[in-house]
Amino acid sequence: MADTAAQPTKRKRERDAEEGTGPGSEEKEAGVGNGTAALDRLPFSGFRVQKVLRESARDKLIFLHGKVNEASGDGAGEDAVVILEKTPFQVEQVSELLRGSPDLQLQFCNDIYSTYHLFPPRQLSDVKTTVVYPATEKHLQKYLRQDLRLIRETGDNYRNVTLPHLESQSLSIQWVYNILEKKAEANRIVFENPDPFDGFVLIPDLKWNQQQLDDLYLIAICHRRGIKSLRDLTAEHLPLLRNILREGQEAILQRYQVAGDRLRVYLHYLPSYYHLHVHFTALGFEAPGSGVERAHLLAEVIENLECDPKHYQERTLTFALRTEDPLLQLLQAAQEN
Repeated sequence: MADTAAQPTKRKRERDAEEGTGPGSEEKEAGVGNGTAALDRLPFSGFRVQKVLRESARDKLIFLHGKVNEASGDGAGEDAVVILEKTPFQVEQVSELLRGSPDLQLQFCNDIYSTYHLFPPRQLSDVKTTVVYPATEKHLQKYLRQDLRLIRETGDNYRNVTLPHLESQSLSIQWVYNILEKKAEANRIVFENPDPFDGFVLIPDLKWNQQQLDDLYLIAICHRRGIKSLRDLTAEHLPLLRNILREGQEAILQRYQVAGDRLRVYLHYLPSYYHLHVHFTALGFEAPGSGVERAHLLAEVIENLECDPKHYQERTLTFALRTEDPLLQLLQAAQEN
């Protein structure tokens, strides 16, 4: 497979994102929509389901753990995670579903109401497929459905418990550096401020297929390294944050004709990977992690830092952790002492 086809696959392997990320495809130079890509193969052979890690009937989404490459002489094979998601409807293509004589199967009919199973043609029945391969035990735990618990983390908790734990557990973010250095996904960059201290790149998130604006989702990744999360931010970073907010909104307006007052611009805490990045999503889209227990609006972050440069180093922050997450147990133990 050519390098240009392999790069998104490598990102899928390395990315430690929340809420699972999806594969990208080659975009057109402007506007919403993807070009037609040649068919590719999965980066492994075979897939034997081991376990359904998580599923959501509402979101039409399922996370599968499987064994792959079992017939290649590698013994027990390797672990992989495959995420299958029904893609959103595209307004300009919906009429094709009902044109002519669609393939229908009646479920019931009552007066003026009837329900059918409709079997769409191949070009309208794609399933977004995200591959994490090879998958580690950390990946399996990440995608496994677990109960959540809220925890309140003080500044001291972060410095003495959370930060040491995360530094020992975090997965590679080489895929982030590949984007910043234009070694991967350079053709997907929507906007860039190249300043090494106060600049960033703006790129579509892999959860957005760019076929419609209702679930618009882009990520601003700062060029400056060493800023791990919200906890590291001080007044020193205000020029960077202001650039991201202002220039990110302007770039989205120019590229997608979506104004700033129709965008939700926020940071996650805890983030899914520890290099400062900011989320831009359509205001009406309930993106994963956009709830109050995790999302911090960038405009309010800027205002808080203007009032108190050490606000996020000292403030108690509330977030959710899975019940089996070792960090939850560490923080609970620290707060009991």
